[in-house]
Amino acid sequence: QVQLVESGGGLVQPGGSLRLSCVASGRAYSSNAMAWFRQAPGKEREFVAAVSWSGGSTVYADAVKGRFTISRDRVRDNIVFLQMNTLKPEDTAVYYCGYSTTYVSLESANYGSWGQGTQVTVSS
Repeated sequence: QVQLVESGGGLVQPGGSLRLSCVASGRAYSSNAMAWFRQAPGKEREFVAAVSWSGGSTVYADAVKGRFTISRDRVRDNIVFLQMNTLKPEDTAVYYCGYSTTYVSLESANYGSWGQGTQVTVSS
């Protein structure tokens, strides 16, 4: 069982930046992938970005390419970050961290563990 805790959300003005963190604890898998998804009010959860266990492979949703960067801590690979720049009001959502024991995927069903989420609000 893997436990995930997200942090770093908050209120930011359009054009601003935030960095989300996700710490995984519990059982460790030698091969895994971690990802960020988000869910806005009245909408389904959608994929944002994912990173492989080595950090060498990343994938992004088209809506965030060039603005968001996902990465793993270089020392402690159980920590994943999401650097969000040039934020837009449409980025407002609860952001969830997911953990997969297999490979990078855009599908939420591939992630068996989830955190409680952190709220990101982009508004002037």
